Amino acid sequence: MSPLDDHPLRYKLANELHARPFPTLEAPCFAAYLAVKQPRNAAGRDRDADRAHLIAMLDRFGAAHPEPDATHYFGRIGKYDLKWEQHTEFVTYTVFGNGVAERPFDPAMFEVYPKDWLADAPGTRITSALIRVEPAPPAETMRERIDDWFVPESLAVSRVLDDTAVIAGDFRIDPAGHMRMAVFAQPEAGPRRIGRVVQRLCEIETYKAMSMLGLSRSRELGPKMSEIDGELTRLMTDMTGDVSRPDTTLKSLLGVSAELETLSAQTSFRFGATEAYEALVNQRTRVLREERFEGRQTFGEFMMRRFDPAMRTVAATQKRLHEMSERAIRAGNLLRTRVDVERSAQNQKLLESMDQRADLQLRLQKTVEGLSVVAISYYAVNLVSYFVHPALGPLGVSKPVGTAMITPLVVLAVWMVIRRIRRKVE
Repeated sequence: MSPLDDHPLRYKLANELHARPFPTLEAPCFAAYLAVKQPRNAAGRDRDADRAHLIAMLDRFGAAHPEPDATHYFGRIGKYDLKWEQHTEFVTYTVFGNGVAERPFDPAMFEVYPKDWLADAPGTRITSALIRVEPAPPAETMRERIDDWFVPESLAVSRVLDDTAVIAGDFRIDPAGHMRMAVFAQPEAGPRRIGRVVQRLCEIETYKAMSMLGLSRSRELGPKMSEIDGELTRLMTDMTGDVSRPDTTLKSLLGVSAELETLSAQTSFRFGATEAYEALVNQRTRVLREERFEGRQTFGEFMMRRFDPAMRTVAATQKRLHEMSERAIRAGNLLRTRVDVERSAQNQKLLESMDQRADLQLRLQKTVEGLSVVAISYYAVNLVSYFVHPALGPLGVSKPVGTAMITPLVVLAVWMVIRRIRRKVE
């Protein structure tokens, strides 16, 4: 048998599932995480600029370049490991290093990214984080460090992955501009498990930040939607009474519908992306398999109390926009139906008026026809008398008597001719 031909994409698609492995980390270590996004039209950005920025970093350390069409990269730069990923709207950089700074979350840890290189980034920072990984100390020491490093009011702490690690964070931006997260790894936590925890924390933070862009867009739309809603309500209220100028009202409704459709088109991508990012945040949180740590709120509880209401606001805005569009369409259809009914009634009255005018015209035509018979007969009698009188003279018939004799015959003949002509025309 000849071997089967492989689909051109078979190996590429199979390898894609293994293209982004979790890092392997051993405590103590740290991760300096950065996510960069274009302020506008991020999905349609120049992706070659992303790769060029990565290559600029690799060239500083003489590291190998990624493939020309690569969307991910993992390699060694000096004494650190660099992980780069290109996503639909953003690019992420994660630098992993052994050991931790004596000062917890020292901003100097982020200096692994050169300042001039950061200044040339093709986009702006959507989020950045410093993640500190260290062996789990005694419970009392761990509690003291957590209370010292994070803001208690928003602190989230939990045991994860079958109590092999404790994670902590307050989701606040510190004075250096970074999020702070800590991982306390138990002795039984292997390098791959620690790497998965760190990767999940980076993903949760990034997708959370991207989701919140939808909330910002919802708040921007709020005043405009309220204004349109008021105008739509006014137009629909006017429709309950007599509409003096239905064409003007219909034009206003069509303008409102067009404005709502424009808003829907402008926000559909952002709201759709927000929904997708929200699902990723919740999924990444669930796979951590959290357990409560000394009565503190977990990451999942923090998301439920702080993150979920924001996402519900986005969903409510999206639903409201859709419902307003539907209302405007229904109102336009109702007004068009009303205008059609009114025009049908006007057409009926016009037809009745035309019938009356036709009847009147017929009566006038009959009247004119009678007058026409008289007028034509008058001239016809005069003409006929010129031919008849010479013949009647020898017979002793006077002219008046002869005229009287021929008049009925001429009138009858004229009447029959006119009647015949009218029947042919009809």
